[in-house]
Amino acid sequence: MSNKNKSTLQQQIDGMQKERMPERDLWPGIEHALIHKSDLSLDEVSNINSKKMMFKPVYALAASVTLVAFVGYFSFQSGVVTTSEGLAQQLNEQHIQQRESLLASLKDQPTTTENWQQQLNELDEAAAAIRKALENEPNNAALLRMLKRVHQQQIALIERVHAPAWQQI
Repeated sequence: MSNKNKSTLQQQIDGMQKERMPERDLWPGIEHALIHKSDLSLDEVSNINSKKMMFKPVYALAASVTLVAFVGYFSFQSGVVTTSEGLAQQLNEQHIQQRESLLASLKDQPTTTENWQQQLNELDEAAAAIRKALENEPNNAALLRMLKRVHQQQIALIERVHAPAWQQI
């Protein structure tokens, strides 16, 4: 600040009144507030306090919901993003595991047809062709649905072939 501005500011400060009086007498309002506050019954005081306290759980709830939303949002953002290639691989691994466990559980049961292995191999070839197509078009949802459908057909074939004769139609 320049010296001229400082001196002008100091002159304005010196020109101000040292003591300032209120425009009206404030004591009657203060006295009224003190008297009426002590006249409140316990129910009124608890009612006032409960109204004040009512908002605190609301704020706590809002803060909790916000916290959960942020944690959820950032956990999904920082999580592993599954690409279509990864999804196809995951579908394939899951299907192989499901098929092998199903075959292991049904290995002692007799089959209703003899050529079911050939049908299973044909479905395997179809799945391999779809996986190859997915390498060229990894974001093709129709190919992913087709792969899933072929896997479902393989599982249905295994279950149908190993079903007891009394379950066959």
